[in-house]
Amino acid sequence: MGPRIENTPQDFEASLCLPTASASAPAPSNANCSSSTEAQHLGLVGIMFVAQTLLGVGGVPIQPFGISYIDDFAHNSNSPLYLGILFAVTMMGPGLAFGLGSLMLRLYVDINRMPEGGISLTIKDPRWVGAWWLGFLIAAGTVALAAIPYFFFPKEMPKEKHELQFRRKVLAVTDSPARKGKDSPTEQSPGEATKKQHGPVQIAPNLTVIQFIKVFPKVLLQTLRHPTFLLVVLSQVCLSSMAAGMGTFLPKFLERQFFITASYANLLIGCLSFPSIIVGIVVGGVLVKRLHLGPVGCSVLCLLGMLLCLFFSLPLFFIGCPSHQIAGIIHQPGAQPGLELFPGCMESCSCQSDGFNPVCDPSAHVEYITPCHAGCSSRVVQDALDKSQVFYTNCSCVAGGNPVLAGSCDSTCSHLVVPFLLLVSLGSALACLTHTPSFLLILRGVKKEDKALAVGIQFMFLRILAWMPSPVIHGSAIDTTCVHWSLSCGHRAVCRYYNNDLLRNRFIGLQFFYKTGSMICFALVLAVLRQQTKEARTKESRSSPGLEQQLLVSEPGKKSEDSRV
Repeated sequence: MGPRIENTPQDFEASLCLPTASASAPAPSNANCSSSTEAQHLGLVGIMFVAQTLLGVGGVPIQPFGISYIDDFAHNSNSPLYLGILFAVTMMGPGLAFGLGSLMLRLYVDINRMPEGGISLTIKDPRWVGAWWLGFLIAAGTVALAAIPYFFFPKEMPKEKHELQFRRKVLAVTDSPARKGKDSPTEQSPGEATKKQHGPVQIAPNLTVIQFIKVFPKVLLQTLRHPTFLLVVLSQVCLSSMAAGMGTFLPKFLERQFFITASYANLLIGCLSFPSIIVGIVVGGVLVKRLHLGPVGCSVLCLLGMLLCLFFSLPLFFIGCPSHQIAGIIHQPGAQPGLELFPGCMESCSCQSDGFNPVCDPSAHVEYITPCHAGCSSRVVQDALDKSQVFYTNCSCVAGGNPVLAGSCDSTCSHLVVPFLLLVSLGSALACLTHTPSFLLILRGVKKEDKALAVGIQFMFLRILAWMPSPVIHGSAIDTTCVHWSLSCGHRAVCRYYNNDLLRNRFIGLQFFYKTGSMICFALVLAVLRQQTKEARTKESRSSPGLEQQLLVSEPGKKSEDSRV
């Protein structure tokens, strides 16, 4: 079917170059910027804060206390594998959420209606807003159903048989006269526990909430004086900062860098990145179990994983799409000039300064913010079998007066998104090799009665130093690469166009910075552990045989790793 001229609604008339546009089109105003609207927005933000707080409270039984719970009731040789499975299953949730988000973003934010004024948006339109809110309702219902089995858990989980036998032997050795008055690394006899009930950590379970708040600073300082604990937590802060920035802004980065839809970006992340993360976590737990890694071995594995992660992150700086030419905003060197050659072509158009209805000149690969900025005065719809294409004609600002196509210009390098995301997934898998070993460095580095509190302090630092500030830092870095802002009530609202080279370098550079910080912390952990091992061997050579030698004599077939723990 041939082209037809359409009766253009008011929204399209405002985007066209018409002599009467100055009189008919409403000028941008602050009529909708009332204080009641701003107060309503603040109320919605408050609801989101309350929801996130409740979500954090509900997650405490799984993390952090679930980690200490598993390590207490599982055998020492099995707990790394169990923890790896726990972390992997935990990461399945975000992976499925990205897949669910991909489906939800295919629906318009107002499911039952499209924008008023005759605008017909498609999923590829940069003005498209998906039904982001629908995923929260589905996830909330799923969480409520998943919480039901917790009501049927016993008050105390049974310990594994081999773990009970091993702990009886440890207690028998610690009760022997040769060990009277000495502290063991992770186990204490009942007599020693009674003598130390005056310590702030030991009496914490018997304190009220107010008493615990008073004694908490002493407990925190006592835990932070442990160098291994502090360095491992700092490394995890760096990794969590990287994960928070990547999880929050990677879909937006892929959408803007490779000119793909938000739905496709979320689908790729859910199908590629999170399965590799799960594999990395499980492999890390299996390596610790199979190789019987002690603290030094765990730190070596963490350091090796971060070195490989940094190596595979370097090519990401060079994989991306350059910004195409935007008339009046971005001019590519050597490309055919756009709006700059026609300084007076829009004088009679009275284009809205905050309008956004992008069109593309396919012959010159130049994009215009609106048809009005291209000097177009009419609109033509070309009907096809499955869809219709919209063209704008009589464009005075386009070289040769060629018609322009509605929508942003297509990219010639969108195929690079899959290799880019494969490298990101490989780096994420290598970084996640450190997940289980780093937690074991904390669980094995503190006393048994301090484990739950140490893990709680660890998660507190991760929330305060990583998950809260990292999205803000990444968002600020991304905003510095914007070249054209949309204005709302006189303030910057949405970035319409980015400098893609700056966006890639700053986003990947920030990720690289956090990975380097984590690697340095793991290197310091390895140095500290080697120094402590050297000092321990020096003391053993000068003193009588310790707990480990007695356990080896009593049970020759027991692994040295188990006897140490």
